[in-house]
Amino acid sequence: MAVPWSPFGDTGKYYLHLFDPTQADLDWRNPHVRKELFQVVNFWKDKGVRGFRFDVINLIGKDKVLENCPIDDGKPAYTDKPIVHDYLRLLNRETFGQREAEFMTVGEMSATTIENCILYTVPERHELSMAFNFHHLKVDYEDGQKWTLKDFDFEALKNLFHTWGKEMSEHDGWSALFWNNHDQPRALNRFVDVKNFRNEGATMLAASIHLSRGTPYIYMGEEIGMLDPDYDSMDDYADIESLNAYQILLEEGKSAAQAFEIIQAKSRDNSRTPMQWDTTENAGFTSGTPWLKVGKSYPQINVEREIKGPIFTFYQKLIALRKELPLVAEGTYKPAFEDSQQVYAFERELGDKKLLVLNNFYATPITVDIPEAYQKGQVLISNYDTVEVSKQLELQAYQTLAILLGK
Repeated sequence: MAVPWSPFGDTGKYYLHLFDPTQADLDWRNPHVRKELFQVVNFWKDKGVRGFRFDVINLIGKDKVLENCPIDDGKPAYTDKPIVHDYLRLLNRETFGQREAEFMTVGEMSATTIENCILYTVPERHELSMAFNFHHLKVDYEDGQKWTLKDFDFEALKNLFHTWGKEMSEHDGWSALFWNNHDQPRALNRFVDVKNFRNEGATMLAASIHLSRGTPYIYMGEEIGMLDPDYDSMDDYADIESLNAYQILLEEGKSAAQAFEIIQAKSRDNSRTPMQWDTTENAGFTSGTPWLKVGKSYPQINVEREIKGPIFTFYQKLIALRKELPLVAEGTYKPAFEDSQQVYAFERELGDKKLLVLNNFYATPITVDIPEAYQKGQVLISNYDTVEVSKQLELQAYQTLAILLGK
């Protein structure tokens, strides 16, 4: 475990850094520090910026006296402290909250809880617009450990989505919905048989959050179905976390091949490769030397080729539906098919309209019984053609299907 303290020059004193030594934690209890931070936000606000993402913002509420924590039990000492909410309300009041309706703010929340994310995002509390959480992206960790190889746990994933969706809906909280970001390997490689069903899997994953309650995010390359780069050597990686993890895995007794296989699957560099624009050198990203090698898939998977393909055009349809239908943008969330071991399903409701969304998370087709009310509905969107609503439907490999009730 990394030591979160580093010497402060030759003063004999030390400073706290929960992450890299170049990222010193700031003392939010100091009013002068808060004033400076508010000025930073206002600088960009005055430049015209109308959206702010606050990194690991729920870790800013340190105790007055910093004491040692038991090994592997440190996070409760600095995560989601009540005073964080006080700081966020101050930040809101002194910066973007002066014209809150014009701004979008999102907090990245590390190891957070539903209860706190409701508080962070309930509009009348004037803290943030929405919150990211990462629990659903740990369902392929063995015993909670990232640097392991394990198939994803569908039951855990489904239950997390249902619990968060239901609670945030019932208590007026708001989630930032996502599958990919700069700290995660590509979701397609984690949840889908990409060799056989890349298009179907990519569109199913997209619908599972874009039709849900919250604000969906699209990460660079997700909209064309980009994959992990499939590097050949540790020399291809730049991420310090991955390099350190490789050494630790070797020290733990893994062979070089075993350790490398884990890095290939879990490295943050999987999502940090250059955007794949076309088939030219470096995927058309640069004529120079990129910070990371481009992924091996770029001759087949690139914007030029995918711009009219099934994944990109499906994303366009999902975005259009959210803009056109208040039901998709604002409706409530209710779990459905909770006992299914293969289908993640939910209902949305707004006024006299309802939507049932079915997502098959596996390559195996499955027959589902459609609730009687929805048997009279119409297909709003599907990633398979020629779907007709009936008493029973066979969902194909990685099929997503949304059935609309009401006009």
